[in-house]
Order: sequence, then structure tokens, then C-alpha cells
Amino acid sequence: MNVQKEFDRIKLDDKVLGMPWFVQQFIDYKLPDLSPSTLLEYVRDYETFFNWLRGEGLSQAENNTKVTLQELEVLRMENVVSYRIFLTTKREGANSRITVSRKLSSLRSLFHYLSQIAEDEEFYPLLKRNIMAKIEIKRIHKPKDTAAKLKGKILEEEELLEFIGYILEGYAKDVEKNKQALYAHELNKERDASITSLILNSGLRVSEVVNLNVDDIDMNNKMLYVYRKGNNDETFKTPVYFREQAKDDLAAYLNLRNTRYKAPKREKALFLALANGQSEGSRMTKRAIQAMIIKYAKRFGKPYLTVHKLRHSFATDYYLQNDIYKTKEQLGHASTETTEVYAHLTDKTMSEAIERRTD
Repeated sequence: MNVQKEFDRIKLDDKVLGMPWFVQQFIDYKLPDLSPSTLLEYVRDYETFFNWLRGEGLSQAENNTKVTLQELEVLRMENVVSYRIFLTTKREGANSRITVSRKLSSLRSLFHYLSQIAEDEEFYPLLKRNIMAKIEIKRIHKPKDTAAKLKGKILEEEELLEFIGYILEGYAKDVEKNKQALYAHELNKERDASITSLILNSGLRVSEVVNLNVDDIDMNNKMLYVYRKGNNDETFKTPVYFREQAKDDLAAYLNLRNTRYKAPKREKALFLALANGQSEGSRMTKRAIQAMIIKYAKRFGKPYLTVHKLRHSFATDYYLQNDIYKTKEQLGHASTETTEVYAHLTDKTMSEAIERRTD
């Protein structure tokens, strides 16, 4: 199991203990098909829903583990409408339409399982009435809409190289009066540039970068072996190619990885961090990489830039030279529908993208 999945599985096992028995049964049913990360999001969605049920007096349970199937059976349409309104207007921050749609979709999955798949001892469905079957969940993010939101918010053409160069040199000039920031940058600039370059020259997801080990790199063939999203075979790593630019930046980082980050022999992680007061480096976290990119992006004059937008930047650039099928494979998308975003971003028609063949 890769590092991120292992971390999420531990959190999932802990979180599910606060759920009713039928949710625990549903999670066990889904474990072979869905990643721990996805199921963890499901459980968080159920936690929000059950807390709301109890707060509204629709469940008499003293805690979420005591919510009953009977309380779910008697829910009415007006209750579901009220919950949707709660999600979009709750005080601690309204959810986007996409998030609301996802939360309702996870509820539909649970209710479907309880009413159509799970059985009691007499072979009757656990849930006799499924209110969520009446809820229509419209598709929110169409490729064309997603592309419109990304316009002007990704790196294009020369900016890809400029951003890597800024991490290596430009940032230091901008923070030269801040000794602490300057020291941290001098320590980590090669590593940070290498991570950024790798994403901008391969399109890896941040979770895939976090999970990389030193022996996953084949420098001669400019190839990485990564655990891809949606692949439930824990033993298989997918080969992913990267460009020459990333090879040079990786080599610069690898030359100093062991000494600068005091890498212990047992540590296999490619990208390390050395926390203050620590005698040994350890694997960088997803959050640390995300914060690192945001830090540089703000100074670079692209405050909206994130790790995932670096992936979008690569994909858009890659699609300009390749067809939709090669782009899909490089990014690890489940279908070309997701990859259509880059056809719209590059102002190509879908018919041109699909019909074109490369030699």
C-alpha cells in the first residue's frame, strides 16, 4: 500500500468507529473497490449528515453511532431539501455546488447499498424506503466549464521554465532582507525546484509525488514508477515518462539529498524534509508540498497557482503536441471525458483532437 493510502486507511479505521454499524458494513463492502482516501471522504460526509440529523431533532441518537435505520426510512423530501440548504448556507463556510453534489452523491451510495444490496437475516433489505432515490444530482463540472475557470490561472509556454527558474534564483532576491526565509530557501531550493519541475514535466498528482521512492526513478529512460489513482492493485506501479528538463533538476537534487537532508539508510522516500531540531530527514507530506508551491506562487505574481494547477499547466502544454489519448494516458485519467478540459483550454475542437493521429 502506498504511503498516502496507508495514512488514509489508518484515519479511516479510526473515523469509522464513530459511525453506525450499517455505515461500517457499507465501508467494508466498498473497500475492495474504492481507495481509503475516497472512503474517508464518504465517512466525513456521513458525519456531517448525522450531526445535522441530530441537531434538527430528526434523530434521537445521543451520538452518531446510535443513529438508526428507522430514522433514515422516515425522512421526507423536505428534510433532504433542508439539508441541501444547510450545506450551501451553513455559517462556518458555504460549500460550493460541486461539494454539495459530492456530499449528496455519497449519501445516495449509502442509501442505495442499504436498500438494494444489504440484507437482514430474513433476506429483506436493511432499508425499506430510500428517500435518496428521489434526489436528482446534476452533473456540475463539465469540461468546458472547468476550462473556462482555469483560463489565465495556469502557467503557459515560457512561464513553465520561468517559474522553475524563479524558485532557484528569483525568490532569494525577493526575500533577501528576511534572514529566516533566505536560510530556508538556500536549504531547500534544489528540492523545491525538482518537485516543481517534475510536476511541470510529467503531470504527476501531488499524492503521486509524495509516494515516490528513490528506486522508482529510471533516469536513463526518463521514467518514474508511480501508484496511480484508481488502481487498486497495491503491488503495481505505472510507468510515467518525464521530460529532459526534469531529469536535470532531479539530478541536481539527488546529488545533495543524502547529505543535506541527513537521509537515514532506511528512508526510501525521494523527497525529504528536515524539520527544525530533527537529526534525520523524513518523507515530505502532501500538505508541505502544497504550502511550498503557494509560497513561491504568491511571490511569482501568480497567487492562484496551486500544485494541481501545475498539473493542469503540464497537461495543457502536453496536449498542444499530442492527441487526447496520449494526454489521457500520461495523466492517468480513467476516461477521455476528463481530458477534454485541455481541448477547450487550447481552443481546439473536440473533433480535431479525436481525429488527429500522430506518427
